[in-house]
Amino acid sequence: MASSPAPQTMLSDALMDALRTALAQVDALVLGKPIQVRMAFVALLADGHLLIEDLPGLGKTTLARAMAATLGLDFARVQFTSDLLPSDILGVSVYEAQTRRFEFHPGPVFTHVLLADEINRAPPRTQSALLEAMAEHQVSIDGQTRALPDPFLVIATQNPTDLSGTYPLPDSQLDRFLLRLTLGYPDAQAERELLAGEDRRTLIAQASPVLDAPRILALRQHALAVHASEALLDYVQALVARSRKQPGVRVGLSPRAGLALLRATRARALLLERDHVLPEDVQALFPAIAEHRLVADADTPAAQLVQAILHAVPVD
Repeated sequence: MASSPAPQTMLSDALMDALRTALAQVDALVLGKPIQVRMAFVALLADGHLLIEDLPGLGKTTLARAMAATLGLDFARVQFTSDLLPSDILGVSVYEAQTRRFEFHPGPVFTHVLLADEINRAPPRTQSALLEAMAEHQVSIDGQTRALPDPFLVIATQNPTDLSGTYPLPDSQLDRFLLRLTLGYPDAQAERELLAGEDRRTLIAQASPVLDAPRILALRQHALAVHASEALLDYVQALVARSRKQPGVRVGLSPRAGLALLRATRARALLLERDHVLPEDVQALFPAIAEHRLVADADTPAAQLVQAILHAVPVD
């Protein structure tokens, strides 16, 4: 008589089934963007944050809402505006006359998934209110440190900085985002489905949660266990080193960027149901990790510099 599978194997299979279902559901809600949807799940599994940059009306908020509906986590949305204050995000202490003491009223950051919509429409002081939350999963208010829920994921959307009423994100905050994506216009078939089909907001409201906090945390542990060989580590290190001496780059990638790249490649390998990282994972993710972190000289596009770095570093 054949023995039953080990409990850990059964758990892994169940987790992978849930992950496949979640990925398929978001793909169905965000039409024609399978690569970007997979990238969003990479950010989730790698315990990172996601920045979606593009013109208004191309589905940035739809992707964020579809992710939140599918993950089965607490969700909050903040519409960033020019008059938004840090306390509007973090919370504020209010004096209560009945108790004769200050009571802390938590802001929307105290959630699992925070949608920071049009983040670059708020001034830098308000944008920086998220720095500690994104880096440490905690906030310090009135001399007290308060932990955020786990998992904690920021999905921020921003319009191109050449549009009126926008402020560029500080480099320190850009570095807190694991990946930066652009969506672009849909292809003809996807756009026709959008025009002929049901409203995306209605479909998202009807979507059932597929994952939850314990399963997401378990998936992250599985991602951390994905094997990266010494040769793969050499490749990642060579790319980071090349970025610091690439012509046209004023400030190259930091060690933290290298760690982010490694975390993301492990998550991508898990999504593709592999137990090891391949150079193809690195090449697929390097632009989304490096373009918003590089500081270029003159007017050289970051995307062009990233491709030059990739071509300059051979895969052994």
